[in-house]
Amino acid sequence: MNKRKTSSRPWRIILFFLLLSACATPAPPGESVRRFGDSPHALAEPFLSAWRNAGGERLGPPRSAAIWLDGRKTQLFDTVRLEAGGLGGVAVERQPENWQQAVPPPLFGLEAAPQQASITVGSSQLAVGQRSTNEQVIVQPLQPLQVNIEIEGYSGPLELRLFDAGVRPAGVVSGTAQAGTAALELLPRGVLGSQWALLLVDGKLAGASSNLFTLDAETALQTGVPDLDLLYPKIRAFMEQCVTSYELDGFAVRGYRSPDNPLLWLRDHVYQGRGFRYFERDVTSLLDAFRRAQRADGSFPDVIDYPERFVKAVRKDPESDLEFLFVQGVHEAWQMTGNEAILRDNLDAMRRGLRYITSDPLRWDAGFGLVRRPYTIDTWDFEFGPTTTSPDGKPAPRHWIDERTQWGIFHGDNTGLAYAMRLMADIEERLGDREAAGRWRAESLAIMQRLNELAWNGRFFTHFILAEGPRRGQLPEVAGVDTGAQLSLSNAWALNRGNVLEFGQGQAIVQSYFERRDFSRAFAEWYSIDPPFPPGSYGMGGRPGDDPGEYVNGGIMPLTGGELARGAFRYGAEGYGFDMLRRYASLIRLTGESYLWYYPDGRPGISGPDTIPTDGWGSSAMLGALLEGAAGVVDRGSRFNDLALTPRWTAAPEVRNARVVARYATSDGYVAYTWSRGERSLKLDLTGTWEETRIRLLLPEGTPDTLSVTLDGAPVQAEIERVAGSRYLRLPASGGNAMVEVRW
Repeated sequence: MNKRKTSSRPWRIILFFLLLSACATPAPPGESVRRFGDSPHALAEPFLSAWRNAGGERLGPPRSAAIWLDGRKTQLFDTVRLEAGGLGGVAVERQPENWQQAVPPPLFGLEAAPQQASITVGSSQLAVGQRSTNEQVIVQPLQPLQVNIEIEGYSGPLELRLFDAGVRPAGVVSGTAQAGTAALELLPRGVLGSQWALLLVDGKLAGASSNLFTLDAETALQTGVPDLDLLYPKIRAFMEQCVTSYELDGFAVRGYRSPDNPLLWLRDHVYQGRGFRYFERDVTSLLDAFRRAQRADGSFPDVIDYPERFVKAVRKDPESDLEFLFVQGVHEAWQMTGNEAILRDNLDAMRRGLRYITSDPLRWDAGFGLVRRPYTIDTWDFEFGPTTTSPDGKPAPRHWIDERTQWGIFHGDNTGLAYAMRLMADIEERLGDREAAGRWRAESLAIMQRLNELAWNGRFFTHFILAEGPRRGQLPEVAGVDTGAQLSLSNAWALNRGNVLEFGQGQAIVQSYFERRDFSRAFAEWYSIDPPFPPGSYGMGGRPGDDPGEYVNGGIMPLTGGELARGAFRYGAEGYGFDMLRRYASLIRLTGESYLWYYPDGRPGISGPDTIPTDGWGSSAMLGALLEGAAGVVDRGSRFNDLALTPRWTAAPEVRNARVVARYATSDGYVAYTWSRGERSLKLDLTGTWEETRIRLLLPEGTPDTLSVTLDGAPVQAEIERVAGSRYLRLPASGGNAMVEVRW
């Protein structure tokens, strides 16, 4: 693993200074240079005398030439460094252990040039997003940066070699000095932290900087298209209004609330992770609280304690999705941080939760071999039937299980469970239990096989299949609605649950939504369920949701649109994905607001006094569609170390250039790239913390199959992959940096 630098010059630990001028012990007569066998480096004054006074032979031979480093003449040894100061003095500084691992390897083998050079970044040349503090210049990846060179009395060619905070090569820039000065432009890249620069003249080292600048990364997206460029900052602003924080049992808890409820629900928090990963640093405290609240049988509550509001942790009886959501939340927290302790600390809780949901008779239908639940609308927590009376005497829908409960199989619980089992397989394998990993994968496949046989109708998953009584295995009968035609929200979620779907299934679901896009009926096809249930079917007691087109009974939900858009990009409907992003951007640009649901005519849905106009569910889903779908940044491991990169800007004709940065706020994991297209070319410049990546470039329509492809300037063979009607150029890369150019 690459080591990050923790200060501007972390490999320097000052032990003592010896000012060796008049008091220095001179070299023996006639010895002005000391050589060391086969070593390429010799000792000369003033370092020779300083070396003798500091221990001589005990310090060993020099490991570098006498180089110009950070503005001072310096020579490096195994345990110390000698640094010339004013008045002929030399400072002797103790080196920490393993200091050579934090120094660019070429520095040890280069000879010193006769010229002396300084290398600086002037704050006046900083680009937008870059800044200068009293101690350091902080820059963003792939933002052009000007470096100023001053080199005594020299005119001619020079070369600047850059190394990132992991001491990996981070670029070479060539230029020409005129009368002792030069200005070079570079693109910062590589591991975050302080960056080295070595300046060469005729292959010799004229100067070096151990902290030319500090590379930082903040999530950003610029395409020059206003509606696309406003999405990230606007969505982040929405989501920052959705945070709830308090102390619970001596622990700080921080999470993302529902748009319609101020409490912290596991479901709301986990689904909003698609958005908050890019700016939230606390991604574990709420998961820890839910783990502490896990019941003895392995089940989880819906909502966590909130003492200030006199709320105790509770599970709404109809719910059967919490156990797989906990696994998803833990896996994504590990993905953002790269901290395997998160997986180990939650492993037992995840195992117990999945075993509960797949064995408890209340939740598991042994005959179908699938998770069951009461007859709800998709994943919401109230049952089919008229308004009843809650325990506090108020009109309410039925949030509890009783003799009138209709049991059945809801597809969303089962695609979510199959996805969680695949995540568990990855987790178990990472933690060393391959046998357990194999069992989870087999269970996941079996669940999807049984679900497909029961609920897949060839176009999408049927909303609900009865599991009890004489109609077991059949559709519910509801007056006034064709229950077999109902397309519910979790079909859109299924598009992005790993690889639980066959590719053709994903295409069919996307097509099913597209076919329901009818602007004379609704301003968007992002239905919670369509067609909706007749009035009063779910007994909301006069609250929104009683009538068709309200809340989850056919309301229009950006969270459906966001998941659908991300799926459209994935399953070869890239133009449709961009269409949905543009429509959502227009909606929030015009109103400055985002709601959990809307009436089909575009009026915002207000469910109650706690509704906020900064819906985190829908906006985070749209952000996932933007950064993972359109920009194509998908993390297949953690901290983006295993990256799948699929820029799809070709499907948006108005985009000619794009710069994308995706950074996990809770770690140094990031990806940055610039993408551009010419009349007959595509270019990609990519950097980040990734070790391996699979690059897929969407080709413009009409591009021939015969292409000229270079990777880092060298010709390579690349495959063409067909996805529905789209074609992608595929090639692998490794090492954190790649430059791809395609011409035809």
